[in-house]
Formats: sequence, C-alpha cells, structure tokens
Amino acid sequence: MDRADIPAFVQQIQHLFPRLMRYLEAEATRELIGLEVTPAQMNALVVLYEPKNLPMGELAELLGLTESAATRLVDRLLRMNLVRRDRDEVDRRVVRVRLSSYGRQLADLVFQRRQEQFTRFAQRLTASNREYLTQGLTALLTVFQEMEHESRETSTVAKDS
Repeated sequence: MDRADIPAFVQQIQHLFPRLMRYLEAEATRELIGLEVTPAQMNALVVLYEPKNLPMGELAELLGLTESAATRLVDRLLRMNLVRRDRDEVDRRVVRVRLSSYGRQLADLVFQRRQEQFTRFAQRLTASNREYLTQGLTALLTVFQEMEHESRETSTVAKDS
C-alpha cells in the first residue's frame, strides 16, 4: 500500500470497525442466549477448551487479565460448576484450571452455534471473498500480535531501566 493510500484506509477502517463490532457483539450475545454465562465467562471456557489444564498465570495472560481478575473469574466459574481447579502435581504452588464436564458441554454447544452462524455467513460470500477475508484477517491478527509483542518489549525495557 502506498503511503498516500493510508489516510483513506484509516477512514474506511474507522467507518467499518464500529459497525462490524456491533454485529459481532450481537452474535456473541445470541450465542449465549439461555446459557446463563457472560461473554467474559464464555471466553474463559473457550480458552480452556483445547489446552486441557492451564496454570492460572497463563490463563490470565490469554484472557488479557491480571491474575487477581482471572482468579475472581475462575471463582465464579467454579461456583457455576464450569471449571475445576487443581494443584500442579510437580509444583504445588501452581494452580491449574480445567473445564468440568459441564463446562465442556457448554463450550461444545457454543462452538456448535458458532459453526452454524459462520456457515450461514460463509454461504453468503463468494469463494474469492472468503479467501480475501481470511487473508486480510490473518494479516490484521499478525499486525496486532507484532504490536503487542513490541509493547511488551518496550514495557520490559522500561521496567529494567
């Protein structure tokens, strides 16, 4: 992209993103209808779905929360019987979190709802538009990850100074 095109790109993104976020938030709300969990709680279940049991610190990082905020979230999920908390077998100081069978069932249901929604969405796009969208979102995610990494490096350097 030519530097002269950047202001037009920024203007388009500023116009599109709030509208896209509104649709995505509405879809996230619809996914959770009748499940009695908040989006933040569901996000934690999704993060815990693949890695079978995560240390609390790693869970907090993946959720973008402080450890104390992640602990409060896990406490609520425990009371709802959606997760289990265990001590690490090697290092008893480490607390690990995993989905309960009920939490896994709930996550499965949400994944099924998402699958259906994204299938309906994909059916309305041409194959080339699906490819362009995937490429664009992948590129955007890469940029976000690079910026996050740079930000962490900058804050680490600032702490060490």
